[in-house]
Amino acid sequence: METLEIGDQVPRFVLKDQSGRDVDIADYIGKKKLVIYFYPKDESPGCTKQACAIRDSFADYTDAGAVVIGINSGSVESHRSFAEKHRLPFILLSDPGNRVLKQFGVKNVLFLTGRETFVVGLDGKIVFNYRALMNAAEHNDKVLEFLKGDDAG
Repeated sequence: METLEIGDQVPRFVLKDQSGRDVDIADYIGKKKLVIYFYPKDESPGCTKQACAIRDSFADYTDAGAVVIGINSGSVESHRSFAEKHRLPFILLSDPGNRVLKQFGVKNVLFLTGRETFVVGLDGKIVFNYRALMNAAEHNDKVLEFLKGDDAG
């Protein structure tokens, strides 16, 4: 599968969040902009830096009318621990087998799951995406720069 591009419809999916509740992406389409980011692993240095950068800028996402969702193959329990330890105010979804990651076409880098962020407009279409495995915190900067430009639906 090719990586989703700007203008592509976001795939429909349902995954469990860090509290074990089902989150259906369709419930958000048309109501909020979505910032969906795929990251390799809870508690790894880069992923922790990225999550904490989002946490520290969370009011900016809220002000832009966006819901932030982090996704990886980690368990519900791993996500719960990660969110509690770092006081993460956003949704973390467990994607066993990386099924949703594959739907988005996120590519692995060497032996690591890819790191890619997608912004979905109110119409359910991708309006921005950014890929950078090593510059984890840069995702936050690039996405906020895009959202503040108010091009996200």
